[in-house]
Amino acid sequence: MSDFALIRENTEGEYSGLEHQSYPGVVESLKVSTRAKAERISRFAFDFALKNGRKKVTCVHKAKHHETWRWSLPQHVPRRVAEEYSSSGIEYNDMIVDNTSMQLVAKPKQFDVMVMPNLYGAIVSNIGAALVGGPGVVPGCNVGRDYALFEPGCRHVAKDIMGQDRANPAAMILSATMMLRHLGLDHIANNIASATFQVLNAGKIKTADMGGSSTTSEFTAAVIKNLV
Repeated sequence: MSDFALIRENTEGEYSGLEHQSYPGVVESLKVSTRAKAERISRFAFDFALKNGRKKVTCVHKAKHHETWRWSLPQHVPRRVAEEYSSSGIEYNDMIVDNTSMQLVAKPKQFDVMVMPNLYGAIVSNIGAALVGGPGVVPGCNVGRDYALFEPGCRHVAKDIMGQDRANPAAMILSATMMLRHLGLDHIANNIASATFQVLNAGKIKTADMGGSSTTSEFTAAVIKNLV
């Protein structure tokens, strides 16, 4: 089983929202990257690696094919930040997003902590989710300077099964444990996470996305039963 954390910048890149229709049928979109945000997300990635005993940070970028980036942000800022953490023993490398997508499928265990701009994060997170069981098991969070929001890491809304008691609740439960850790309630978070992983690993209670027929309620009840 692969175990890697994906960290994406969530306010810039193609998601800056600076778009307009310059002529009927022609839409222009500005891709914004700033040194301040690139440095902030890079430091977050290395701090996350340190706090969680991770050994490697990989920066995912597209610098080779975008001349304006060749000297600047998504590739070179993380590399400079990596130098500041050199004494920590954390390994650093960078990889073009095209190759990253292939490597994730072929050799996912080479990745540990991955940091990248927004759009690449949206794509790579879906590949990662497929590797470990689908969107129903992947937790996530959005962490800002003043606020934090916790939600499944792979945003599949699953409207086709809405209200049918068929959705896999693991991703939401595990996202809640991340919230508890954020609040300093590690002992409670660990208890809930451990109970959830016990259900997943046992493989007896499986929702439809995992090849079973259990309901959302049945999976949740099994997690509650495993709480200590």
